[in-house]
Amino acid sequence: MFLDKIYFLSTLKIAKLEGLIIQNPKTKPMKFPKNLLHYLAASVLFTFTIAPLFGQVGVGVKPIKGAELLLDGSKEMLLKNWQYWEGPRFSAQAPIKWMEVTDPVDGGKAISSNDPAAAGGKYGAADIVTKNEYRDFRAHVEFLVNNEGGNSGVYLQNRYEIQILDGDYGLHGMAAVINEHLPKEQAYNGVGKWNAYDILFKAARFENGKLTEKARVTIYFNGKKIHEDVEIQQVWGGPNSGIDGGNDGGKGITDRPGGLKLQAEGHEVFYRNIWIKPENLDGKSTDF
Repeated sequence: MFLDKIYFLSTLKIAKLEGLIIQNPKTKPMKFPKNLLHYLAASVLFTFTIAPLFGQVGVGVKPIKGAELLLDGSKEMLLKNWQYWEGPRFSAQAPIKWMEVTDPVDGGKAISSNDPAAAGGKYGAADIVTKNEYRDFRAHVEFLVNNEGGNSGVYLQNRYEIQILDGDYGLHGMAAVINEHLPKEQAYNGVGKWNAYDILFKAARFENGKLTEKARVTIYFNGKKIHEDVEIQQVWGGPNSGIDGGNDGGKGITDRPGGLKLQAEGHEVFYRNIWIKPENLDGKSTDF
């Protein structure tokens, strides 16, 4: 409805402009070319329609058209769409032991990452990953750190970690593309409050089996752009961290898709409203 109104208003203004004569006493009348006016109309429409494509960001944002809701905070949806990642340190037992808890903010449902198998910070012991795997995608992840020092992480393609760590804002801290890129600003809402990562990710590119372009990502944190089309060099954390973590010290990226992964480190970090939409970003930037 909103875009229909924009279209109507923009075309109405263009219709009024067509044939408009700008009169200057010292010059001959000048008429706007119709094709130029149509181009301007298209530009107006582009401005108002590009934002809904990727640009809905922040806590509470609903899945965009074509996206799949992966987690609504219920154990039922958790078991439907997720599974343990069985890496070299895996020590949990199916079914997933991440518990459904009461959302401390609004009383709804959320899922806690505090799996007993990951007690003591054993990342990789009880991490969960989506059953579906992806290359390029637009994703939305909401999380709440329930206690000071709470630690978890969101892994893109089960490779590249976007850190969740209360109290740390360094290269290994909150909202960092871990060990590579600091967020442009601190946008964390704090302990006991919901936060949202909005992500547009482009997978690494290959030709004839050789890496030609590294992965790139743009991220908004609680509605603020904190990473703009940054390149990701490698997988960090070794083989226990994710796909390709054990290949050439994490630099040996392979051409295979991967799921969205959430890390368990023995902390109460809650998740809800996680959705994802596959994209095709060939020849395109991740900036939005």
